[in-house]
Amino acid sequence: MTEKQYVVAILGATGAVGTRMIQQLEQSTIPVKEVHLLASYRSAGKTLYFKGEPVTVEEAKPESFDGVDLVLSSAGGSVSAKLLPEAVKRGAVCVDNTSYFRMNDDVPLVVPEVNEDALEGHNGIIANPNCSTIQMVVALEPVRQKFGLKRIIVSTYQAAGGAGQSAINELKREAQEYLDGKSMNAEILPVKGAKKHYPLAFNLLPQIDVFEDDGYTHEEWKMIHETKKIMLGDKNSPDIKVTATCVRVPVPVGHGESVWFEVGDGNTPTPDELRAAMADFPGLVVQDDPATQLYPQPQTAEGSRDTFVGRIRPDLETKGAYNSWVVSDNLLKGAAWNAVQIAECLVRRDLVRVPEGGAAKFN
Repeated sequence: MTEKQYVVAILGATGAVGTRMIQQLEQSTIPVKEVHLLASYRSAGKTLYFKGEPVTVEEAKPESFDGVDLVLSSAGGSVSAKLLPEAVKRGAVCVDNTSYFRMNDDVPLVVPEVNEDALEGHNGIIANPNCSTIQMVVALEPVRQKFGLKRIIVSTYQAAGGAGQSAINELKREAQEYLDGKSMNAEILPVKGAKKHYPLAFNLLPQIDVFEDDGYTHEEWKMIHETKKIMLGDKNSPDIKVTATCVRVPVPVGHGESVWFEVGDGNTPTPDELRAAMADFPGLVVQDDPATQLYPQPQTAEGSRDTFVGRIRPDLETKGAYNSWVVSDNLLKGAAWNAVQIAECLVRRDLVRVPEGGAAKFN
């Protein structure tokens, strides 16, 4: 029997995540018959490579998805809102890396290690969660499964790359300006469309995304509600309490997170028991040996598909509560690899098809 092969389109192929999607697709188990690289009209005509073969970047239009089986998208929310329903209408299943569809009740929000089964109910679009949410739920899911999970307090240390390649470039430029004794010229962070911009080099920015009326940023809001939707299937579930403070730090790639968590009533696992549960979980690597100064770091996590956890220790003031430190490459597990990993699951489960009536959900 001939193995089924798939026509795959990558939307936003020239961006920081898109180029990594190409690399992750090359290394994936997906039998690719043909790849289409799509971007804005400004990037059309560029040449990129897939498995050593040149591929010309095309301008993304609705007709670009004719004959496409799978779409991996990371081109911005407005582009996803406009083009992904068109792709679904043409029979393509889409994995979207933007925030546009994440809270849509008709769209599964998936981290394969945590809730792969949610793919069974898809209507043609699957949402890739926020990068900081992904690594946290991978680290905490084995805890939830074995000991229960009541509360999470997370403070993030998020890399410039979470705001795209342009933010990485700006960080490097600012750093050189600072070292040269020049004034740093900030144009992008904390939010490109904001009235004020601040340098990230040699600085910390306690704002990621826009502020909501309650004083939380939208990034913090996403971490709270995405965690509930992924772990509990309900973005507003009261069964796990979550709060977050998200901070941009002068690191090119690799998010760090200080994660405090409280397990279920009556459970008081030792740190060794927590480490054992985490070490047995797919995609999670325990790096935790204070005696040898072993703990996760962005520099050592960059380029890896795994999530790394360490500094696991009890809260000495609160029984059943613990501190931990979680790091992952936000452009791989936090974006490109998680999206391709979802696509691998769709292929393995024979779910690369739009169910009857699925396209109508997004009209």
